[in-house]
Amino acid sequence: MTKITFIQTDGSSHSVDAPAGTSVMLAAVSNSVPGIVAECGGSAMCATCHVYVDPAYMDKLEPISEVELAMLDSASSTRQANSRLSCQLIMDESIDELVVHIPSSQV
Repeated sequence: MTKITFIQTDGSSHSVDAPAGTSVMLAAVSNSVPGIVAECGGSAMCATCHVYVDPAYMDKLEPISEVELAMLDSASSTRQANSRLSCQLIMDESIDELVVHIPSSQV
């Protein structure tokens, strides 16, 4: 189980537990975490699940794909070096904790 902490723009946070095989986006939507719209349902066809991964956790994640890179170009919030689509971040047993920051806008 991975503990995922979502940090809102106002500094408040929501922590949820995600079993292995669960995307960060699904964990957010399933637990009513505000700020993750997820219009395409996790198909990497939109950028409404954009998050900024806390730099301390970047090396624990799979590398970003070309499809994800292309979709991030359409994100409504500023793209940063740690920008990821939360639907593409799949938790596994090797990740016990993850912190992501939710951008100010998804659409």
